[in-house]
Amino acid sequence: MKEHIILGKWSQDKLDSILHESAKIKDAGARINFLSGFFLDVNYKESTLIGDINTPEIFVINLQDVDCFTFIDYIEAMRRAGSFSEFKGNLKKVRYRNGEVTFENRNHFFTDWQKLNSEFIDDLTAQIGGKKTKTVAKILNKKEDGTYFLNGILPQQREIQYIPSDAIDGSLMDKIKTGDYAGIYSEIQGLDVSHVGIIIKDRYLIYLRHASSRYKKVIDEDFRNYISNKPGLIVLRPK
Repeated sequence: MKEHIILGKWSQDKLDSILHESAKIKDAGARINFLSGFFLDVNYKESTLIGDINTPEIFVINLQDVDCFTFIDYIEAMRRAGSFSEFKGNLKKVRYRNGEVTFENRNHFFTDWQKLNSEFIDDLTAQIGGKKTKTVAKILNKKEDGTYFLNGILPQQREIQYIPSDAIDGSLMDKIKTGDYAGIYSEIQGLDVSHVGIIIKDRYLIYLRHASSRYKKVIDEDFRNYISNKPGLIVLRPK
């Protein structure tokens, strides 16, 4: 299997040291906060993964340039690791069905990511949203005109639960924790989310830590402001 590894500002020894340190942090959310903090100001870049229906998949680790999805891939794989070699092994399991590195097995949707990592991640959307939660049936990857977002990936029927943005008040935010993975629900047919990030709570402030296409880097952005004009929220929690 071919690999393409860019460590950016880190050396393998430095990553070993960070991962060894993070493994001592018992709380999953606190560990995610610790690890993701090292990624602040890392460059945003789309399409760093290599592979499609016509191109053989290559196992990519690119810590120099991330998009919103590869960012949470790396953090989730790191939070289960105590060393760089464990991180590499975990990343294959986080990103690919059964850890098999192929384009077809890659998690292309946020809800795929949870379902195939359900041993480590819970979907708490309905629990947090309660009666305010909405459920929609979607055919992921199938556009309104019947064509596919991703050629070579079979569309699949899925029920998606989300919390409408206008229902996100103070009492609901109290139920969300640091380290929760936030999916920004998409109303577009065939998609589950338009963006993903990590919730960070700092006393009275709540941030979305995410790889921002607007600011071209990983930033902490005021979550309440960010979500206010979006359709809704999906909440995944690390176990």
